[in-house]
Amino acid sequence: MAQRLATEFVKARLLLPESQMSRFMQHIQDPRIHYRVRVLDGGSREIVLEDEGGEEVRLPFDRRRNLFVCELSFRLVNPRLTHLIRQLFVAFKGDGMVRRIYPGFVMLDFYAEGSVRRIIELTPGASRLVFEHRDQIPELEYRFASTDIEYEIACVRMQVDRLLDWRLAARNIEEIEQIDELLREEAFRLFRLEA
Repeated sequence: MAQRLATEFVKARLLLPESQMSRFMQHIQDPRIHYRVRVLDGGSREIVLEDEGGEEVRLPFDRRRNLFVCELSFRLVNPRLTHLIRQLFVAFKGDGMVRRIYPGFVMLDFYAEGSVRRIIELTPGASRLVFEHRDQIPELEYRFASTDIEYEIACVRMQVDRLLDWRLAARNIEEIEQIDELLREEAFRLFRLEA
């Protein structure tokens, strides 16, 4: 597996209700990462995370009524600090783009509400869609509401009724065998449709 060179959070955004700020601070508990909190004018806060190697990241939380809004863009090299920020991003439903930089290629992860919605691989001269989240609920609702199968089942049942009437009226054995074969086909078709 390729060694990651760096991770960039581009136009990342976290929205935290005031009640979740203490929970956010509890998620930072890592013995190798130290943090400082500065309370600014108007109740805004700046959280500085620093790893053992000296790499640090500043998370500015602007207070807007009962919300803390953190909008940021930064680059990280340390995997431990990167992992912590990604965990915070997922746990607190962040939005934005994350660029994972590897030798020879870049992976773009697009987040919405804390989950990855799309991943694109960029190589020199090409790009490739690796993953895309598709909302399948509308398609499932359409299929559930669709009455095409019920209509087809009703048509098969009508055909079976006609064949049974024809069989009752039939007088010779060959005709009855032909009708029985058609009835077997319709029964199999009905079994498939009802399954």
